[in-house]
Amino acid sequence: MKPIINPDLYHGIKKDNKFFEGWYFKIVDKDNKYKFAFIPGVALDKKSKSSHCFIQIVDGYNFEYSYLSFNVSKFKFNNTNFNININSNIFSLNHLELNLEYTNKSNNTSRSIKGIIRFTGTQKWPDSLINPGSMGFYNYISFMECYSQVCLINGSIDGNLLIDGKNIDFTGGSIYVEKNWGKSFPKSWIWIQNNNFKEKSTSITCSLGKVPFLITNFTGFLIGVTVRNKFYKFTTMNLSKIEIKKHNNDICLTAYNKKYILILKTYSKKDNFVLCMGPKDGNMIPLVNETINGRVHMILKDKKNNNIIYDGIGESTGIEYGGENLL
Repeated sequence: MKPIINPDLYHGIKKDNKFFEGWYFKIVDKDNKYKFAFIPGVALDKKSKSSHCFIQIVDGYNFEYSYLSFNVSKFKFNNTNFNININSNIFSLNHLELNLEYTNKSNNTSRSIKGIIRFTGTQKWPDSLINPGSMGFYNYISFMECYSQVCLINGSIDGNLLIDGKNIDFTGGSIYVEKNWGKSFPKSWIWIQNNNFKEKSTSITCSLGKVPFLITNFTGFLIGVTVRNKFYKFTTMNLSKIEIKKHNNDICLTAYNKKYILILKTYSKKDNFVLCMGPKDGNMIPLVNETINGRVHMILKDKKNNNIIYDGIGESTGIEYGGENLL
């Protein structure tokens, strides 16, 4: 029950076949220049003997991607005070401790990222015992192929990282953390995330996907918005509705519930996307098209009086597409 009530925790205890779990840590410096996504995780498949743990690195400054694979014995976890350790790299919800040395295989260059950065003023998705985490009651259903959790909606960074021998100050930058676990990613999905608006307290996290369920599938979505520290939620569970229109490589998404209307317009460049590994039946394969160099125009309106609550553009936006065409 503990990982159900606290979905941030590791769910893979006593699982050894067709199971994955991964946490997504996105950091951006205060000038939107240096940006990284670090994705530590584990993929377990005893039958195929392919079990391993990994750290994926999306480098938004150099437009690079790397997949670092380790023996599964290098994966350690603490489910009392959440943190995971992979080969001397520590990931928690209050700090990162990185000790990475690797070769980027696309251009055969040696890379290193080392240091400790700490998180302050972090915000979580409001939840309850009945509806734990961002997925709420779905966490109590045991047979879904994929689960997700927004661990930190927003937060600030304090500290530096030594990147390829250069000292980079991330103080005043932003941190975002989410995770997925289960057997496979959805059949198709779209993901948009930003906490780099001009107003530091503003953020958006948006996930929607075609999810297998029993003998059919459904399109589920989780959208959380913070504006001036107030949280607005548009989800399948609270009976919100969505409409999506495609514009070349980007989308315009409209979500609405009884009180509010949310409009998201993405702006991205095709050559800024990298192809990341994702889970299929517990195995990691090239599956995920992602950029952390996009932009998003967000408009939030009050339906009752049509007043605009927020209208702004966020830089260093995470945008991700995967699987079959959702549109």
